[in-house]
Amino acid sequence: MLFCRLDVSLKQTALCVVDGDGRVVREAKLATDPEVISRFLGENELGCERIGLESGGTSSWLCLELRRLGRSAVCIDARHAAAALQAGFRNKNDRNDARGIAELMRVRSYREVWIKSQESQRRGILLTARGTLHSQRVALENTVRGLLRLEGIHFPTRGSRFAEDVLERIGGSDALHLIIRPLLEARATIMRQILALDRQIIATAQHDPVCRLLMTIPGVGAHTALSFKACVDDPARFQQSRTVGAHFGLTPRQYSSGELNISGRISKMGDRGMRRLLYVAANAMMTRGRWSALKAWAMRLAKARGARRAKVAPARRLAVTMHAMWRSGEPFRWTKQAEAA
Repeated sequence: MLFCRLDVSLKQTALCVVDGDGRVVREAKLATDPEVISRFLGENELGCERIGLESGGTSSWLCLELRRLGRSAVCIDARHAAAALQAGFRNKNDRNDARGIAELMRVRSYREVWIKSQESQRRGILLTARGTLHSQRVALENTVRGLLRLEGIHFPTRGSRFAEDVLERIGGSDALHLIIRPLLEARATIMRQILALDRQIIATAQHDPVCRLLMTIPGVGAHTALSFKACVDDPARFQQSRTVGAHFGLTPRQYSSGELNISGRISKMGDRGMRRLLYVAANAMMTRGRWSALKAWAMRLAKARGARRAKVAPARRLAVTMHAMWRSGEPFRWTKQAEAA
């Protein structure tokens, strides 16, 4: 029985194969190509029971391709593996990493990472591209505000007429026009590309039955629904819906030792963009739209604990509700009587 570990980098991958007793059978450095790795294992008759590789930028692609080629590849948590390797090897290098994780694969002392489907990854790429353009637009707007503040020019931080407002406040200053106008033109180009990606996101969500179901929840739009489906990928990976809130980092951190038990702020683990969208959806649900049992609970919480906490808790509850609806296939229930039924 053989076990293999891959230490993946962009160009080369360190490979280590151990037997059931932990002895090294074969070591090699190969190109980071699933065809090359699979061919090497086949030519040397290394029928590995498990092939482990740490989570990283290219890990999901390599793991899926190895599985397609008939190899039992497993993607493991890099943080969990790093903590285990610190005790076994003093010097960190590709060879020692490959040996250490091959040993973890042999004794099954690893934490497997979920590999998303290709469809979910493509949707994640779309959402990431849109988020990148949005951050660039915000950076440009903040740069313009900072430059004009040096000239004593102030204007509101929000507004749909940003470019027009800037040009009006600059007035007839030719020097400022030469500096600020290229930034405004770059912002206009980014805005057009954001609009194009928004159309793709909305069209994709409208043609997806799961996204249409999730958008029946107040405050949940196309971006939130599509991002939730791309992040979760398969509702069966969570046995209980309440664990979805912890997966997106919306549950408090806990530190317990002896008689000391501290509950802090939310952990902020998981996907940062999904957590932000859930917070935005909770804010939209509380400030706009129809009244519902969920909104009534959030408003009572806001009155008792404050608006900021009252948006984090509904964000967590929205994630739990979306997962439960996805599993059951039932639309959102607006009243408690509907929930009881």
